[in-house]
Amino acid sequence: MLLRNARLADGRTADVRICLETIDAVADSLVPTAGEDVVDLEGRLLLPALAEPHAHLDKAFLAERFENPTGDLLGAVTAMEANRHLITVPDIAERAERAVRLLVSNGITSIRTHADTTADNGLRSVEALIGVREKLRHLCDIQVVALTGWTMKGGQPSTTLALLREAVAMGIDVVGGCPHLDESIERSTDSLLAIAAEAGLPIDLHTDETLDPHALGLEYLAQRVLATGFAQPATASHCVSLGMQTEAVQRRVAEVVAEARVSVVVLPQTNLYLQGRDRAVATPRGLTAIGALRAAGANVCAGADNLQDPFNLVGKGDPLETAALMVMAGHLLPADAYEYCSARVRTALALPPVAVAAGSPAELVAVPAASVREAIAFQPVGRITIHEGRVVQPAA
Repeated sequence: MLLRNARLADGRTADVRICLETIDAVADSLVPTAGEDVVDLEGRLLLPALAEPHAHLDKAFLAERFENPTGDLLGAVTAMEANRHLITVPDIAERAERAVRLLVSNGITSIRTHADTTADNGLRSVEALIGVREKLRHLCDIQVVALTGWTMKGGQPSTTLALLREAVAMGIDVVGGCPHLDESIERSTDSLLAIAAEAGLPIDLHTDETLDPHALGLEYLAQRVLATGFAQPATASHCVSLGMQTEAVQRRVAEVVAEARVSVVVLPQTNLYLQGRDRAVATPRGLTAIGALRAAGANVCAGADNLQDPFNLVGKGDPLETAALMVMAGHLLPADAYEYCSARVRTALALPPVAVAAGSPAELVAVPAASVREAIAFQPVGRITIHEGRVVQPAA
């Protein structure tokens, strides 16, 4: 396939040839070969594809059905628990597929989604999302995380761990959980790391999703990754409480996180919505210590989290919206914000890096904008998404 009239990030116009799943050449002008598909980008800005490091596709589009009257995290959890009996595998699959197609239309070619794996939900979400992963493999890469509930009950391992092992046998891609909500952050983290190591799978934990400065689950996770020699990629999502620590504590935690190569996922949209509702003065943003983590050399990326459900009533499945929030609430420059929603996500998901250059995987998005800043500011429609060297979303 030959992409004509692409605008590059440096302002130049070029043609880009793709051979199978790889960029073959980038030049001022390339001549089409016999039988080659030609796509005229009409001056669209050609960039590495966007990626979503933290979705909850099993909950997408439930905002109209399940109300969260308190608007906070526990209110959302309660709303879901009260309505689990109304959710079926086909229902989850239908909403998840609709969400994936929306994300792809916005330039995403890689998604990591959590799947509730709890006593009241069983393996319904895992079954549905694995099915969606396989059905839509031609559109994007999907990684399914088994999001376990409480791993401890009365100081003893709960039945959730058995469910997690069943999910591993079903073919999940990543082990997940919420140690900060468990009876013991330390024991929960240790149990989940042990199961992930046994299965040879990465781990991605909801970590310190609270404004409580005493929550230091991120530091414990990084320490245990180092101490156990955990060999798979490790990710910590949210890490809200780190933003409430002193600068000295932030530096200390950031350094061990960087040493352990734990990726941190910032989730500005949902955490701005859920966190700080009880603090009328100097309301926190609910974001982690981005500056300290960057300074230490840790991999930090950003995602949207929930999509129109009790945890986040809005959202449009657009990582450029996430990037805009990282500019406004996270104080990043636009080019950095885009990287947080693209290249750094791929690092967290252990995917090969992408560039608009020969030899790179052809995972691309063409945006009708003159610059990255303009793309983030306007979040325009009419994007062209390319996955594995094929156009999977033509211009609308």
